[in-house]
Amino acid sequence: MDFGLSELQLSIQENLNRFLDEQAPLDRVREFATTDHALAQDIWKGLVELGVVGTLIPEDYGGSGLSAMDAAVIGECLGSHVTPVPYLSTCVVAPRAITMGGSDTQKQAYLAAIAEGNTVFGIALSEACAARSNAGSTCNDGKLTGSANFVSDPDANFWLVADRQSKLHVVASDAPGIEKKIMPHVDRTRPLCALTFTNTPCETLERSGADVLAHVLDVAWTVLAFDTLGAAQSMLDQAVEYAKQREQFNRVIASFQAVKHMCAEMAAELEPARALLWYAGFALDDAPGDAHLHACHAKAHLAEVGTFVARTATVVHGGMGFTDLLGLHYWFKRIGFNRQFLGGPEWLREQAAIAQNLAA
Repeated sequence: MDFGLSELQLSIQENLNRFLDEQAPLDRVREFATTDHALAQDIWKGLVELGVVGTLIPEDYGGSGLSAMDAAVIGECLGSHVTPVPYLSTCVVAPRAITMGGSDTQKQAYLAAIAEGNTVFGIALSEACAARSNAGSTCNDGKLTGSANFVSDPDANFWLVADRQSKLHVVASDAPGIEKKIMPHVDRTRPLCALTFTNTPCETLERSGADVLAHVLDVAWTVLAFDTLGAAQSMLDQAVEYAKQREQFNRVIASFQAVKHMCAEMAAELEPARALLWYAGFALDDAPGDAHLHACHAKAHLAEVGTFVARTATVVHGGMGFTDLLGLHYWFKRIGFNRQFLGGPEWLREQAAIAQNLAA
């Protein structure tokens, strides 16, 4: 019995990594992070041509109709390259939510536009994950009132908003009654904003509800965990390569026992995590009874492992690890962002305990 990625998934990763090596090197990421570009159009266009944008969109609407696991392994590649694109929101969360919760008319209107690469979605789901006091929104007669924090993609065409009743709504970025405020945070490749709604027109996904929202969050957590896996693996690889080249006392530092131990510890933490992530991704479509529990554990565990790898890889680089010359901080910040976005590890473990009737 084989337990690992399929030939299709390995091929997807190989082709995508080749594209990202050429089109999204560190200099391109740095350019995006230090300017006010709303979207890395060159990278996005390439992802559209590769079919990445339509991964979870059914073939009837112009997509590839692949599985959540396929979307997750793509997320690993994007995390490895700290790619500055709205993959999680536009290519994962919005298509899955609309496919499960939208009417036929809504699917035709939004899914085809996403697959063509003409429409970018942001997500406002943080209020469904340990909301701050008085945060959240309500919908009455097709209009939203309230607020949403930590909303992805400030320059999106639409936002997918979860209200206090676990219904999902599509809100156009130019709808009346929206106040937008940019939220500065650690990862410049993942812009965020806060939204305030005042009788803002919205379109409710007709079949959405608590079950759809719960599944969408499971998918989001799993893809974020894979993104962290890719970023952490890249930091480990960079640390090993640096240790082979950096010399002290006329010896490469890779020959020092302390450095060997740090690299070995990173690998020992990271490699076993793959099995957890693979099953979490598999369960989303093929073992729904296990999906929620494993999604919670996947994101929580990778948050901790990723933090350890990010810290240790930086230490291996010494003082150079903190400079922009190497750019290691882009992966460090990516891992830090993924740790907290849509729920931190402590909260997720609490949700896992509740799912197993170990906590109220």
